[in-house]
Amino acid sequence: MAEATRRRGKGRLDDGRLGDRLFDLELDHLPPEARWREWMHRVEATIFAASEPVGRETLAKIVGKSCSIDLLIDDIREELRGRPYDLVAVAGGWKHLTRPAYADAIRAAVGGNEGAVDLTQSEVLVLMCIAYFQPITRGELSSFFGKEISRDLMGHLRGAKLIASGPRSPTPGAPYTYVTTKEFLLEFGLDTLRDLPDFEALEDAGLLSKEKLLAGDISVAQRSEDDPASA
Repeated sequence: MAEATRRRGKGRLDDGRLGDRLFDLELDHLPPEARWREWMHRVEATIFAASEPVGRETLAKIVGKSCSIDLLIDDIREELRGRPYDLVAVAGGWKHLTRPAYADAIRAAVGGNEGAVDLTQSEVLVLMCIAYFQPITRGELSSFFGKEISRDLMGHLRGAKLIASGPRSPTPGAPYTYVTTKEFLLEFGLDTLRDLPDFEALEDAGLLSKEKLLAGDISVAQRSEDDPASA
């Protein structure tokens, strides 16, 4: 029985070993240029094969201790400069994404992105407010916009996995707060919340007035009964 167990376990990745063969992270037997090229290939292959953004900790498992992940990524992106896709930092990791210039060609060939989230202008405004002021309660959101933000609107954002429940507020009744999610970062192509545009940029573009938002002067329409997303 023990021998059979050992045979079945052969070939499994365990603490850097592939079966009885050590997975060579350092590649000391290779010349420096060949070593760097192999590390580039490992990183690009791992990111290409993954369905979600691949983080630094994961990539560190397949390259040597002396290897700089950031420099590897820079060199891979340089080689992709003329390609229709790029290696993009998003949601705390890296992911292959096609360049925006080819969006029309992709839609013409395979149709729209079925995974894209359909949001009303009202939902975009509420989501933006959550992103900047999280953790925030539904009551606080209603105060910001001068009109009650419906549970249905919040439910649609939750259903799209763009927001989630945060810690309970210390205010009376201890209502739940809302925060954005990793899916929010993916949907809007952000690496972290620090990549959100600042208010000055939004105001310069005429998209938002911080004073009006905080004063509750921005009207937020609720979903109508004819809007399928309100069902």
